[in-house]
Amino acid sequence: MSNSDKIKALIEKRQQARMGGGERRIDAQHAKGKYTARERIEMLLDEGSFEEYDMFVTHHATDFGLDKQKYLSDGVVTGHGTIDGRVVYVFFQDFTVFGGSLSKSYSNKICKVMDQAMKVGAPLIGINDSGGARIQEGVRSLAGYGDIFQRNIMASGVIPQISAILGPCAGGAVYSPALTDFILMNDQTSYMFVTGPKVTKTVTGEDITEDQLGGAQV
Repeated sequence: MSNSDKIKALIEKRQQARMGGGERRIDAQHAKGKYTARERIEMLLDEGSFEEYDMFVTHHATDFGLDKQKYLSDGVVTGHGTIDGRVVYVFFQDFTVFGGSLSKSYSNKICKVMDQAMKVGAPLIGINDSGGARIQEGVRSLAGYGDIFQRNIMASGVIPQISAILGPCAGGAVYSPALTDFILMNDQTSYMFVTGPKVTKTVTGEDITEDQLGGAQV
């Protein structure tokens, strides 16, 4: 393969990564009134400032057919950029890939930007849009949450930690934002709770909506 062929293949691979879970899932995200992870990057950061980490990372799971379902970036876009010229470290959860669910590879990417933010003393911003743990990975996924929570605690009082909830934030995904300094939520399309309306009804008998249980107004 010539150098020009390699460059062409790299460009195509980068474009594939930018498509997340594919056109159909991007359209579904838009139909819910939500932007994709990469659209949010363009809106938040200074133009041309974003430097992405680990764009080609995928998960390592093989059970439940996951070995045949791999997406570049694995559901979270991480890196650093600037806002009004100030350096910030960021992660953007991508709901178009496995509903934004967290795998071990995914958590490793988040931990990497958290470590870098603490090392240079820059703010950390997390854009949350996730259904929780990727249960097909079992305890590996849960261990990934533990790694993130530990860093939230280590970063407390050291750097600003900011969470924006722009979609579902359920189950294990709730705890990390709860440990940060600021939480922002979008009305109507975001909610936070450990267990959802169905579990609440089973345990308490109460009928309650997602917004009533953990919406922005709660």
